[in-house]
Amino acid sequence: MMVNNNVTEFILLGLTQDPVKRKIVFVFFLLFYLGTLLGNSLIIVTIKTSRALESPMYFFLFYLSLSDTCFSTSIAPKMIVDALLKNSTTSFRECIIQVFSLHFFGCLAILILMLVAVDCYVAICKPLHYMSIMNWCICSVLVAVAWVGAYVHSSVQIFLTLSSAFCGPNVTDHYLCDLQPLLKLACTDTYMTNLLLVSNSGAICIVSFVLLVFSYVVILYSLRNHSAEGRKKALSTCISHIIVVILFFVPCIFIYTRPATTFPMDKMITVFYTFATPLLNPLIYTLRNAEVKNAMRKLWSKKLISEDQR
Repeated sequence: MMVNNNVTEFILLGLTQDPVKRKIVFVFFLLFYLGTLLGNSLIIVTIKTSRALESPMYFFLFYLSLSDTCFSTSIAPKMIVDALLKNSTTSFRECIIQVFSLHFFGCLAILILMLVAVDCYVAICKPLHYMSIMNWCICSVLVAVAWVGAYVHSSVQIFLTLSSAFCGPNVTDHYLCDLQPLLKLACTDTYMTNLLLVSNSGAICIVSFVLLVFSYVVILYSLRNHSAEGRKKALSTCISHIIVVILFFVPCIFIYTRPATTFPMDKMITVFYTFATPLLNPLIYTLRNAEVKNAMRKLWSKKLISEDQR
């Protein structure tokens, strides 16, 4: 239930107040965002247009790139523009929209990462039953469940935000709108809200992280029965996936499992999962993949041939 609020806008202080450092932030994160858009858009187009990439793994990676693109876009453009402004203001409605989109696409990415791990497990541990287990009907249902799960999670975040009253302070020492920094500004008791935050966002991060690590441990253990070449290929894939999982989940767990507590370092830690992970996902999950690189070469070859024929 929405509480009447006197606050109509919030002032975001950004990563730093130093004018020189703000210009560095602008350039640095603009390059990060452009790299994220380029890498993920290239993967989306390649998977969508290539018949060689029609396996369930690339079906999931398509949605991972889509969620990463939307997740980054919900944060980066405003943060980059705000780096050029002394004080950035955002309306209450815009802040609520950012909280929803941040958690929706963030949770969607987490659930898709879990589906990628499931696909990897079935491909390595149950190769003879892979096509029967990971058929298109099941994959489509799993992705649909991920979208619904992300919507439910982000709706809970909005409910928690709107159930808090903001009647005075409106300056937050952060570069984005999220529940943790906003609750510091609430003029009502937020103890229960913080507990609900931990049970929602914190639980999702911890449970997902544990399940993902466990799944990759099982996969690595099962490799003992594979050939040396098969072990090397699967080991390279699993290790790169584990790196992404650690970079994304460790900062998330640090941020969302601490009720009613914020630290000055929170902003820099948040950078890891809001900027670094969406940039690294396409590099680690797909651009290192020989099939994807071959599909990209064919795509560009067709484009160059079509341009020459004009």
